[in-house]
Amino acid sequence: MTKQPWAFRARFRRHAFGWRDQPAIKRIKEAVSEIKKTARTDPVLGGEGAVLFLEKISPAIAHVDSSSGAIGNAVNHAIESLVPIIARAPAEDRLRDKWLDRLWQAVEDDDIPYIELLPDCWGELCATAERASYWADQFIDVVRMALSPDPELRGYFKGTAACLSALYAAGRHVEIMDLLQGASYKFWHDRKWGVKALLAMGKKAEALRFAEDSRGLNQPDGIISQACEEILLASGLAEEAYRRYGIEANQKTTNLATFRAIAKKYPQKEPVDILNDLVAGTPGNEGKWFAAAKSVGLYDRAIELANRTPCDPRTLTRAARDMAETEPGFAVEAGVAALRWLVEGYGYDITGADVREAYDYCLKAAENAGCRSEIFDRIGALVAGETFGERFVTQIIGRELKLKPDR
Repeated sequence: MTKQPWAFRARFRRHAFGWRDQPAIKRIKEAVSEIKKTARTDPVLGGEGAVLFLEKISPAIAHVDSSSGAIGNAVNHAIESLVPIIARAPAEDRLRDKWLDRLWQAVEDDDIPYIELLPDCWGELCATAERASYWADQFIDVVRMALSPDPELRGYFKGTAACLSALYAAGRHVEIMDLLQGASYKFWHDRKWGVKALLAMGKKAEALRFAEDSRGLNQPDGIISQACEEILLASGLAEEAYRRYGIEANQKTTNLATFRAIAKKYPQKEPVDILNDLVAGTPGNEGKWFAAAKSVGLYDRAIELANRTPCDPRTLTRAARDMAETEPGFAVEAGVAALRWLVEGYGYDITGADVREAYDYCLKAAENAGCRSEIFDRIGALVAGETFGERFVTQIIGRELKLKPDR
């Protein structure tokens, strides 16, 4: 293996970064790109670079502010990218053993911790069942004590995840179950390996029960539901998977993203049925499903939802703007709904420009729909009834509506 003058090496010296996370995140992305590029032409050298990076990352970013979670996410993404490079590198046994020794030392020295996901990948990093079995044997006695019901013996051990991962890679599935069945607590981070082991043994029903039995205080119900959903889908039981886990297992950062994730995973389900189930599951938040209904052309349903409970005025205004030509009737109602919620004081950091846009796009859509006069009167009556705060909407468009701001 040739020597490589890695550019990232000097950038990731101990305590190289201050408290700001963005410079560190930028350097992490650059390092991963450099390693990937090298691995494409020299996989072994790429593996060496990945090991070196994982050794240096935690000491380098020890002083970075991690409160936002951004730096932790960047490191996790780096691990996800680099582990396959190490695992697939055609390294000789002696070299791979050295890599694993170095990586485990990095895990041991990782006090914050930043590379805590690495032990979960230990079986993959071992590359062969024989090596995985060897590493499992190094950990297993301590893991038995760590999981023991005896309070004098049990405790946290960094090697627990590595041991379970290695046992799985070695095909020692029964031993995984023996360890977990004797554990004093139900911790999903460990028990997920029991689910994997049972599935590997062809015991899908037992795997589902084991996953369900993992629920409890401080356990990630959404992630557990994802595992259960995958089992049922793999068993061809899509309807049961949807009914039991479809919604909880596919929660995203926005309601629209949640709807799309479920619709994509369950193409046999009618979008309107998925939407109705989501709406029914969030009473009092019906308006937040407006964008989901709009995205699949359920325009009447979208307007009904937008008027039932508060909906973001800017979302409604964008709909009025985007659909003014193609669906002017829908765009009109979206614009009126935007003005309604603005009149009632909803919206975050609302400005005069937000009010003006809702008004203008609504009237533009009304012109296209041939009902400008009617909509103008509706808006006038709506704004005339404004009582919230200092009657902000009236101040912005009241003159055009022939309303007095101090009315």
